[in-house]
Amino acid sequence: MSNNELANALLQACQKRGVMLATAESCTGGMIIAALTDIAGSSAVVDRGFITYSNEAKVDMLGVSAATLEAHGAVSRQTAIEMATGALARSRAGLTLAVTGIAGPGGGSTEKPVGLVWFGVSLDGQSVTAEHRLFADKGRDFIRRETVRHALELGLRALGQPQAEDAAP
Repeated sequence: MSNNELANALLQACQKRGVMLATAESCTGGMIIAALTDIAGSSAVVDRGFITYSNEAKVDMLGVSAATLEAHGAVSRQTAIEMATGALARSRAGLTLAVTGIAGPGGGSTEKPVGLVWFGVSLDGQSVTAEHRLFADKGRDFIRRETVRHALELGLRALGQPQAEDAAP
């Protein structure tokens, strides 16, 4: 499935469940919310997108703890969880998708290489989940597009929808 098809499927799943959606994005800079709002009718389920590129924005807009950022860094499981939780608390959404990572070409390290992205997913009434992916360093655009794809897939999974690879004809 293309990212557009995944976005459409997620919007339909949200509408079917009566769930509003919000995003909290760092490394994608709004690409997830853009993929969703590119689709006509998305306003029925999309509440808002938080673009929190800087640590200060994560703290100010989402309530990410400065102590978490100090101890674990912006690209961490803990930060992704706090981003997803903060977006849920600061919106009308029942489902939030959060991403924080290193899209490159610089900024990576041995511990946190270019291509590392943490994802947080919060569904109202359930525990927040987090996972990471290490995307191949095939350039900034590739990493960001794959991050959008995976975030949309995680949203579908959270709503009990089939995975993209399962849904392909």
